[in-house]
Amino acid sequence: MADIALAPRSAKTQIREATTWDQLKHNRNWLGFWFMLPAMAFLIFFLAYPLGLGIWLSFTDTRIGRIGQFIGTENYEWLWDDSIFWLSVFNTLLYTFIASAFKFAIGLYLALLLNENMPFKAMLRAMVLIPFIVPTVLSALAFWWIFDSQFSIISWSLKHLGLITQNINFLGDTTWARICVIFANIWRGVPFVAITLLAGLQTVQPSLYEAATLDGATRWQMFRHITYPLLTPIIAVVMTFSVLFTFTDFQLIWAMTRGGPVNATHLMATLSYQRAIIAGQLGEGAAISSAMIPFLLAAIMVSWFGLQRRKWQQGENND
Repeated sequence: MADIALAPRSAKTQIREATTWDQLKHNRNWLGFWFMLPAMAFLIFFLAYPLGLGIWLSFTDTRIGRIGQFIGTENYEWLWDDSIFWLSVFNTLLYTFIASAFKFAIGLYLALLLNENMPFKAMLRAMVLIPFIVPTVLSALAFWWIFDSQFSIISWSLKHLGLITQNINFLGDTTWARICVIFANIWRGVPFVAITLLAGLQTVQPSLYEAATLDGATRWQMFRHITYPLLTPIIAVVMTFSVLFTFTDFQLIWAMTRGGPVNATHLMATLSYQRAIIAGQLGEGAAISSAMIPFLLAAIMVSWFGLQRRKWQQGENND
């Protein structure tokens, strides 16, 4: 009798569980979660896990081929007294600030220029993308040849013009080397800024400019009071990505100078690679990589506050 009495109860439990699962599958509130689940799994596996592992390694003395032990903050204490590390921090900030500023200025100018009615506009827009679509290493090798101490096309041209008597050692001089890698990064990064800002300019209503023209506004006044305010959210986003890409740049520097001469072009990313992979000190390299996180978070927060400020100016809720 007891078995007979329990049977209906078990059936009801199974029906209840099946009903709950069906609700989760078909509930519209959960629909977005199911669509995002594959992307979340991808991000966790390929981003969150390596990030967590890198932070953990920074607190160990792990080397290639040997399991390390937990040593606390010794790696960070060592970095605090490492002059080469602080030089790489200075180089990274200098590289990021100058390159990002020039990429924004040139990219904004090109976006405004390509937004005008001109002949061959479509072809010019396509040509602007060329530096961005060329593989980074290939671009770096091309610039390495351009700035080479023996085969530089710049030195060859200046010598034939009678302006110099011997080749310029661009990548062998600390100042010239920094200028060269910054120039290469600007050349490669301008298309991303220009095309993104151009897409933003396409959303600005022409009627706003027509009304401003009727009111007697100059081109500078239209840019200052119409174009720039409406582009502010896009500028915040594109410059955030530009700063992040520049701050974490590795391929361009490593292919051109490998951090030389005399560590003058070592960025935090290249120094981390040198210490972790070439020297085999995984713990030290991970500590350098982890030290980049506060700078990256600061760039993201600046962008976020900029967007929130723009929403406040427009009278929107900061939800």
